[in-house]
Amino acid sequence: MSVNRVMLIGNLGKDPEVRFTPSGRAVARFPLATSEVWNDQEGQRQERTDWHNVVVWGKQAESCGQYLAKGRQVYVEGSIRTRQYDDKEGNRRYITEVVAQRVQFLGGGGRGAEAPRSAAAAEEPPAGPPAAAEDDDIPF
Repeated sequence: MSVNRVMLIGNLGKDPEVRFTPSGRAVARFPLATSEVWNDQEGQRQERTDWHNVVVWGKQAESCGQYLAKGRQVYVEGSIRTRQYDDKEGNRRYITEVVAQRVQFLGGGGRGAEAPRSAAAAEEPPAGPPAAAEDDDIPF
């Protein structure tokens, strides 16, 4: 038995980038920052920020593009995936991403005053990774 599940609460590092596959399916990508604060042995406050690459598909992706903006706090639930691609110079690159099945909008700071609290309400979680043909010239 194995489990691949991640739950994050953090802030967007930039506005979501939304693109559409040749078949018309939306995909949104955004960096998410999570921070940890603690006091070291000398009592000094320390902080570490980790950055996560988040990928959202379908109607959720469209909602993220419409309502989310840099700085907005969100809850993301999904799984971790690592994939490889060749960059423009032909070098093999690897990227680890959180493929979100659920995105819950938290806090304020969105683009619209009537932003929904969740992008997950209108869509079922994806059945699996998208076909390779839909990953046209990603990452972006």
